Formats: sequence, structure tokens, C-alpha cells
Amino acid sequence: MFEKGFNVLGVSSCGKELDDVHKDEGVGVVPLEMTRTISPIKDLKSLWNFYWLCKKEKPLIVHSHTPKAGIVGMLGAKLAGVPIRLHTVAGLPLMEATGIKRSILNFVEKLTYSSATKVYPNSKGLYDFILLEKFTSPSKLEVIADGSSNGINTSIFNRDVLCKEELEKLKETLDIKEGDFVFIFVGRLVGDKGINELVHAFKNICKNSSNVKLLLVGPLESELDPLRNSTLEEMETNENIISVGFQKDVRPYFAISNALVFPSYREGFPNVVMQAGAMGLPSIVSDINGCNEIIVQDKNGSIIPVKNTEAIEFEMLKFLNDNEYYNQLKENSRPMITERYEQQIVWNALLEEYNRLIKEYEDSKK
Repeated sequence: MFEKGFNVLGVSSCGKELDDVHKDEGVGVVPLEMTRTISPIKDLKSLWNFYWLCKKEKPLIVHSHTPKAGIVGMLGAKLAGVPIRLHTVAGLPLMEATGIKRSILNFVEKLTYSSATKVYPNSKGLYDFILLEKFTSPSKLEVIADGSSNGINTSIFNRDVLCKEELEKLKETLDIKEGDFVFIFVGRLVGDKGINELVHAFKNICKNSSNVKLLLVGPLESELDPLRNSTLEEMETNENIISVGFQKDVRPYFAISNALVFPSYREGFPNVVMQAGAMGLPSIVSDINGCNEIIVQDKNGSIIPVKNTEAIEFEMLKFLNDNEYYNQLKENSRPMITERYEQQIVWNALLEEYNRLIKEYEDSKK
């Protein structure tokens, strides 16, 4: 956004991802350690460090993403006197929490929102959930554009820009044969992404179908939300399940697949579903925030109940066996993304919001 007059400083835990932002986006970055788990002592240290960073840099705007960055960024910025404090809500882990943990996460969420001057749920479902839980008032909430935190660059997520010869080599490497129907999942391989149910459903499908593959693209995160032992065993022994780990460029894997299956328990506004659609894939998604806004039933995919193995299996079989239905969904998939979630639309809406808030702040100082 330099051409629009913004000097951007990225703040996140140190690592390759932060270095990539510095190189790819051409912005300054500052490493600031933040844990993904509840860790009071480390969290207070993160808050203290971010507070002093704000005192040093004196930013006009602090915009946070993710729950941990939200509490550290919003509370730290408020204590440091930053005038415009914005937080984007892109999914709430507390939705799956219970008991004392849920109470703690509710408190943290309320404190984050009270410290922010504006809160942006990245889906209409999240907007409704936040109001239902009374985390903040309607006056502080707004959904940018039609949802999504960043939109999607549909010129990049386009199968036509990929080399067909390289895709054929990838299929050969993964032992995907002509005529195989490939279901793909992209994301962390953890319990709350619905991987246990997906693998179990696929196991049942394999009993009667030989020309079907399940392609899993993403890292195992056993320390946070481990998969069942039976799921891990099936992933290791089922020759039709292909797990390729984390991939920086997921486009080739979408391009050699036929449909996305994304049975997550909770999301904000999942990029994966938009990416799959832009690559021309219909999707089977769970009936949760974001997913049920990107996907329209029987138009560009199918929406199923959460945590329902039988529903996953039923829809996968329908995609596999009903060619007319599948091809209809496939035809609609890319246009329904390009018309609603093109990245530039979201960027323009966010830039307009920044400029409006800056003007309001400057007018209040007169």
C-alpha cells in the first residue's frame, strides 16, 4: 500500500513465514514471539514487548489478525495510545471449547474487542455469532465487502496458468492414474478440521470403488489437536490416501484433483474453499461460518452437517457417481468466486475503510 501513502510494518512470531513477507511484500517486519496456546507468562511478555514497540513506532493504525495477535495487539496498542485499533476475526477456536477453557477464551475475546476501536468478522456467520455471545456492540462490528480477510487473486488461482506437462509429472509421481477421481483436502491435518470423519468416510468408499483417491495437503499438528490412532493407521496403510505434507504452492494439487472436501468444525472465512473454487473445483463443506456463504447448495457444491461421517460419505459418493450433478457444480465453481471474492474488491473496500477512519480521526483533532 505504499502508493496509497501507508508505511507498513509486519509483526509476528519469527520464522520463515515472516521472512517471506519481508521479501515478497517489501515491507518492514519485526519478530515478536507469540504462542498459539494459553500461556499467561509468555503472553504478558508478548504484550509488554508489543506495547513498547507501539511506543517506539507511534503507529496511527494497528490491525490485528488471529486470536492471540488480537489480544496482544489490541490491548498493547490501547495502552500505548494508538488511536485506530482494528481487529479482524477470522475464526474462533473458542467455538469448540468447553468449561473453564471456554470461560477464559470468552473473557479474552471480550477484552480484545473492548480494546479495539473496530472489529471486522470476516463472515456474516461470525458477525451473528459475536452478537449472539454479546462479545461487543453492533456499532463496533462490520463485515468488509462480502466477507473474507483478503479475497483471492483469481489470476493466480487459475488452472490455465499452470504447465500441463508439470501437472502430468505430478500425477505420475503421486500414482494418480487416468480415470481416477481425486478428492482433495488442504489445511492442517487435525481433529477440528474433520480429518477423522473424512478418512473414515473415505475408507468406506474404498470398499466398493477402486478408481478414487484422497489427497491430503497440509501438515500434521499432533501437539495441538492430534488425530485418532485409527485415522493415522488408515492414512499410512490405505494406498489410495496420498499425504504430501505442507506445500507452499497448493495450485498444482488443486489442478490434478476433482473436488474439495472440507469438513471443518469451525472457520472464519476459509481461503481454501475460495482457492478450490477459483481453480474450478466444486466443494463439499460443513455447515459452518464462511463455508456456507462461499458454497451455495447444489450450485457450486454441497453443504453437510458438522461432524457427520455418513453425510461426508454420501456426498462424496454422489460426486463420484452422478456425473451430471458433478459437472453442473464444476461449471459454476470458478465464476461464483470471481464474481464475489476477487482480491482487488476486498482490498479496495479495506482501503476505503482505512481512509474513512483516518479522516474521522483527523476531523476529531480539529
